[in-house]
Amino acid sequence: MAKVITFTNQKGGVGKTTTCAGLCGCLSRMGKKVLALDLDPQGNLSFSLGADTDSSYTIYDVFKSRADIYDTVQHCNCCDVVPANILLSGVELELTSVGREYILKEHLSTISDEYDYVLVDTPPALSILTINAYAVSNQLVIPMVPEILSLQGIAQLKETIFAVKKYYNPSLEIRGILLNKYSPRLVLTKEVEELANIIAEQLDTDVFEQKISGSVIVAEAPAHAKTIIEYAPRSKSAREFMDLTYEILGMEKPKRTEQKLGRGRPPKNRPVEL
Repeated sequence: MAKVITFTNQKGGVGKTTTCAGLCGCLSRMGKKVLALDLDPQGNLSFSLGADTDSSYTIYDVFKSRADIYDTVQHCNCCDVVPANILLSGVELELTSVGREYILKEHLSTISDEYDYVLVDTPPALSILTINAYAVSNQLVIPMVPEILSLQGIAQLKETIFAVKKYYNPSLEIRGILLNKYSPRLVLTKEVEELANIIAEQLDTDVFEQKISGSVIVAEAPAHAKTIIEYAPRSKSAREFMDLTYEILGMEKPKRTEQKLGRGRPPKNRPVEL
């Protein structure tokens, strides 16, 4: 049975999709069988991983009972993907039957044995899609950026998470809060980090020790339909995502023995050309 990890925050622009895609790449690199499930009508995760959203079945067809979830799975470069597109935005009004909170759980149970991990990207809203994700998840990861509005999104999320734990999924665990676009030199970053630790305590969780720095490389990777570990495996960002993956899994980070080279220094015993 696969472990289901959902990335969530009511606030948009906090790096949910980037984080989800990054972990897909890292887990795949570790030899794990991964399914990425896109529940955001914007379909950004699908695009980032190179999935087709126009001429194939999507998760919308699963919710509407037009297709089995097997029919939606696409085999992409780094992992399998269940894609989403803009049609998914109509699900909130179209699903009115009893038990609609468990639709995803019922369908995912038919294929979860084939994977080690299912990673779910959610929309920046508290909708029936979000509730479906929470109902099937083992763990939640809450990405945020060091801004006050991002903290408000987590505070508003708290009541929903507690309600889902009470009525739909008692075993749901908040794995931690992740700080994205992290810059320790900024005063605001430190202030928001302190507040994030207070909210984490209220949620009975922690702020991850590993932070993700802001980087142009992270923004470039989706344009090439690659995860950061595929696009720039030796970059600082790739190392941060890999270390974050180990922390989320509760595994000890491997010790790196790579030699740090000086910048622009010619090797010893080699004449410098003039």
